Amino acid sequence: MSGYILRRLAQLLPVTLLASLAIWAMIYAVPGGPVGAMVGENATPEQIRAVTERLGLDRPVLVQYGAWLGKALKGDLGLSLQNRQPVMELILERVPATVQLGIAAILIGLLIGVPIAILSALHPRSRLDRLLSGWSALALGVPTFWLGILLILLFAVELRWLPSASTYVAFWESPTKAISNLLLPATTLGVYVSGIFARFLRASLIGELHADYVRTARAKGLPERDVIGRHVLRNALLPFITIVGLMLASFIGGALVTEAVFTYPGLGRLLIQAISTRDYPLIQGAILFILVIYVVINLLVDVAYAWVDPRIEYG
Repeated sequence: MSGYILRRLAQLLPVTLLASLAIWAMIYAVPGGPVGAMVGENATPEQIRAVTERLGLDRPVLVQYGAWLGKALKGDLGLSLQNRQPVMELILERVPATVQLGIAAILIGLLIGVPIAILSALHPRSRLDRLLSGWSALALGVPTFWLGILLILLFAVELRWLPSASTYVAFWESPTKAISNLLLPATTLGVYVSGIFARFLRASLIGELHADYVRTARAKGLPERDVIGRHVLRNALLPFITIVGLMLASFIGGALVTEAVFTYPGLGRLLIQAISTRDYPLIQGAILFILVIYVVINLLVDVAYAWVDPRIEYG
């Protein structure tokens, strides 16, 4: 297993390096660049030259990229142009809120999607199957921002049970306040992702239910609960884990629309604010951080395959 992890890391390093190059080049390809954002429209040529030299933008392109990458590897992503704080410090302030929201949304999605997928797969082409498949289509078809607004109108404006603007409260500090602030945005994301979970898991379960080992297990008199729980569901989880991992990575990377609707102080909202103010170091740092999250979660998903299916060989 350790050898497999090392090989996967070696494979991911070139991908991460190329992606970091694209992130760095993309920001500097934007008209105006960071110098224009810092000095303003009425700057003199002397001011532009001074800022260009201070940022090191007068050096060769590869030298600039090498210097930026070297600092990034040490955790130094530069200073925000707006508030002059370290970019890494700003990102790490938002990460706990985003992680808490992402995990809560995934849990809600699993609680809704997994039972729907199991019931639908066990009763194919029935009225129940059509009804549950309709839920999946509805969950995927409803825009998250529209669902979020509806939830705010119902539970915050009409019933006044939950706050309309969600703030971050750590779960271990106050579980009640954390749940009340998380419930609406997490439900908005969880309903959407439940449709994805239900659709993928249902397809995987139906494929496994027609496998030869299922007929053999039933012929031996194994209880249906054991056939489904110990054999079919476990084998069907293998492709399902990939979807869960990708959804978790996307939520931790920042649920931009949902965080904006609920004014939730997560990483996605930080990125939106950085883009609106043309805060180039913060944009670069946030996107690079999201990239690393995707890489790490993809690696963890590959490793999780061994726990779900020990027959997989990593040699």
